[in-house]
Amino acid sequence: MAGNGDLIPRSVSSRAWASSLRFRDFRLFWASTLFYSMGTGMESVAVGWLVFDITGSAFMVGVAAAARMAPFFFLGILSGAMADWLERRLFLLFSALGGVAIAAVMATVLLAGDPRIWAVIVLVAAGGCVFAFTLTTRNAYTYDIVGPEHALNGLSLNQMAMQAGGVAGAIISGALIELVGPGWQYLGVGVSYLGSASVLLVIGRSTRTTQPQKESVLHNLAGYVRFLRENRLVLVLMCLTSITEIFGFTHMTLLPVFAKEVLHVGPAGLGYLTAVRQGGGLLGLALLANLRDYRRKGLLMFIIATAFGLGLMGFSLSSALVYFIIVLAAVNACAMSVDTLYKTLLQANVPDEQRGRAMGSWVLSIGVAPVGHLGVGGLATAIGAQGALLVNGAVLAGVSIAAAIALPKIRRLE
Repeated sequence: MAGNGDLIPRSVSSRAWASSLRFRDFRLFWASTLFYSMGTGMESVAVGWLVFDITGSAFMVGVAAAARMAPFFFLGILSGAMADWLERRLFLLFSALGGVAIAAVMATVLLAGDPRIWAVIVLVAAGGCVFAFTLTTRNAYTYDIVGPEHALNGLSLNQMAMQAGGVAGAIISGALIELVGPGWQYLGVGVSYLGSASVLLVIGRSTRTTQPQKESVLHNLAGYVRFLRENRLVLVLMCLTSITEIFGFTHMTLLPVFAKEVLHVGPAGLGYLTAVRQGGGLLGLALLANLRDYRRKGLLMFIIATAFGLGLMGFSLSSALVYFIIVLAAVNACAMSVDTLYKTLLQANVPDEQRGRAMGSWVLSIGVAPVGHLGVGGLATAIGAQGALLVNGAVLAGVSIAAAIALPKIRRLE
């Protein structure tokens, strides 16, 4: 069900890329997402740099990334069931406050001095638990507000907010780590999450969304199992999402390694590289949002996934900074675009009352990322960061081409 119909000026709302912004609730929700993503952007820089600085091990960076993503796998089904059971705005509010609490504990640990790597990884995993619930509910809530006719545009714009906030957060994080250290930086993470929660309170006075199911969580979980067993199209999309996550998105794990050992830049340089990554994703999402309700989404998904894999292979051709930046931006334009298409197709092919479960399925699918993070970390230790991405990119491109040929029903999805 579409949300509040309060319109922005016609000159803006009539533009294809901004069609979802005509909903007042979505504009506020976009701002909440922006604040939240500033916090996650700061965390992504801090965790990678902190773990590599403490251990000097690319494999341990992979372990930390795996710890953040593992809850997605174990909590994906539960998060989907809860997103279909609880009022989604309140669920997001308490999730944001949970992020504030974890950031405060991490700041305390780091400011106390000589942090233990196990304590850092445990807190990273705790943050991953909160993030799993947030991602499921945030995507389902976006669809609530804008409705099916603006789903691709709304999800693209919401992901653009994640990318834009990530750019700002990455730059701020790199600068703060150099100036005052990662402990004080984590206080900034908490402030960002608190800002996100504050905007959600404003939305609560005007939002109009579908009512959650009044069944128990256990009943929802049982329904979830039936949902996955009966919907083979969702299962295929989940498999494609998992493959892209394992061989594609795990390239982010190696950014600290590239920054320190290949490109020879410091934490501020890592912050700028992370900002470039987010900025590339922002560009890809802007192009996708401009398509509005593009019909041949399945075919587009396969084309972009193949380009994603080819882009990863491009990292092996040169270690020049300018070349690296260009490839990094292009790769993440593909990454964010194909991820948004997965989310759109999952929600578009289930009834409204099961969209929380569909997004829980997406979270479950990306929850296999620890396999990829550990794998790419180990591969980078054995053959170097560039060689690891060459292998992963070749696998992703090959699988995407083969799937496009073998799965005509998915290729024809609208």
